Amino acid sequence: MPYTFKELEEKTVHELREIAATLEHEAVQGYTQMNKERLLAALCRALGIEMRDRHQVVGIDKTAIKAQIRRLKAQRDAALAAKDRKALLEARMGIRRLKRKLRRSMV
Repeated sequence: MPYTFKELEEKTVHELREIAATLEHEAVQGYTQMNKERLLAALCRALGIEMRDRHQVVGIDKTAIKAQIRRLKAQRDAALAAKDRKALLEARMGIRRLKRKLRRSMV
């Protein structure tokens, strides 16, 4: 039965060890001594499943947006120190807009 990373991640260590027992692959050798994290990585390697720890951002330049967010945070701090409510609001809205853009582009 083909598994997905999400399905394997939700299983208990006992269930993962039962799956590993049915496989004859060098990645799962010593499966009885592995903890869940190592066993999950070994099963993914043995079954040829892509293991994703984090979301991937698609379609935009993540580093450029993060640099813009850092600049806006500096502007926000300066506006806060100067007690400029209008500049503070603009910086906060800009940060919020860019963070939402990042979240929408995650897969």
